Amino acid sequence: MSIPHGYRTQQLDESFREAAFTLDTWAFPSGTSPEDWAEIEFPMDWSRFVGVVEDGPDPDAVPIDGAAPARSDLVAMYGSYAFDRFPVPGAETAVGGLTWVGVHPQHRRRGILRGMITDHLDACAERGENVSALFAAEAGIYGRFGYGLASHDVRLNIPRGATLRDVPGAGTHTVRIEVADADRHGELVESVHREAGRRPLGVDGPHGALLNRPGWVGRDDPALARRMLLDPPAWRDGKEARRIVIVERDGEPRGFATFRRSSEWTDDGPRGTVHLGEVATLDAAAAHDLWAVLLDLDLMAKVSTFLLPPDDAILGLLLDPRSAGTKRVDNVWVRIVDVAGALAARRYQADVDVVLHVTDELRPASTGSYRVRATAFAEPEATRTHDDADLGLDVAALGAAYLGGQTLAALGLAGRVTELRPGALALASGAFGWPVAPSSSFVF
Repeated sequence: MSIPHGYRTQQLDESFREAAFTLDTWAFPSGTSPEDWAEIEFPMDWSRFVGVVEDGPDPDAVPIDGAAPARSDLVAMYGSYAFDRFPVPGAETAVGGLTWVGVHPQHRRRGILRGMITDHLDACAERGENVSALFAAEAGIYGRFGYGLASHDVRLNIPRGATLRDVPGAGTHTVRIEVADADRHGELVESVHREAGRRPLGVDGPHGALLNRPGWVGRDDPALARRMLLDPPAWRDGKEARRIVIVERDGEPRGFATFRRSSEWTDDGPRGTVHLGEVATLDAAAAHDLWAVLLDLDLMAKVSTFLLPPDDAILGLLLDPRSAGTKRVDNVWVRIVDVAGALAARRYQADVDVVLHVTDELRPASTGSYRVRATAFAEPEATRTHDDADLGLDVAALGAAYLGGQTLAALGLAGRVTELRPGALALASGAFGWPVAPSSSFVF
């Protein structure tokens, strides 16, 4: 890894746990102390965590033979999740989920971050992960390393008692409202969550393609799945312990939502807020009955949502969607590591035969032309080619279009895709799209 003189890389392990949490509080200021973090059960596959250390004399140590013993300070780090079944349009593929990227403020602007990202992408390539994905703490950082904004989520503030449209089957579910517990509810949550992402429209496409929700990554790692329902007091920010609503039909779970409530009292009476966590439902009737519960909790004035897909059922169920004050926010960012491998891993919603000329400044060996041939929803072919290109774009624009949420045509309007053969952009844009909006329900 190319890092400045005076630093070196360090494979991390459990012995760096305290140092890693301390560094995290420097990189991401919060009220959670390193001591609090140390007591929180947190999944970390140390084989995928790399640090950057600065070596120097230890001023607090007793000199030996006239020289102070050396010490090594952890000044930066990154890790990644092994998402072996990351949903992409119509299929699943291996993705390196970049996480815990941080540089101590004293060591910024020295090229350390660029070196870590380069190292991570090389590791992804070695592991056969054709794609890297992340949530960006700051939107302006990762584009310069080839990541493209590939999905969005929406944030709503829905007033209590908002009217929902009637749908067939509504009112047929039983409801449980309980304190969320990782041991009791973990298997249910993961089962419903995965099914909600695999077939959100209730059907599959031709050629065996999944009409799935791209980006709706599951938690195959039991430790990561358990984290979704852990509830240390340090994470509550003055709110109550995490709750869960479960809707069932004939004893089978059809949807759930996790939430916390916070109280507020005014001269007009109680004005509390339901702070929603994850939501997953298997059909419109289950969504209706789940939201009917959430929108009618005593002492609450509104439901505030987090990480809802842009086409979530609630947006179509609300009779007055304007009242929800919808705000669109960036969600998963995608970085293509192996262009041909990534293009071959997904499906396309229309027949396509297009040559893309892709530029990649950070990984120049990837720069070149690639032909994609596919029948709608069938397994495609993607290979390097010397044929004349139909479209030109950089790797960040390709990443932005990869999950089917941002169209190539929209990127073309912004000057990020160049049409080299008349008509190619419209045809390719239709093929690269997807019927279901990409989104992740949790930050990784």
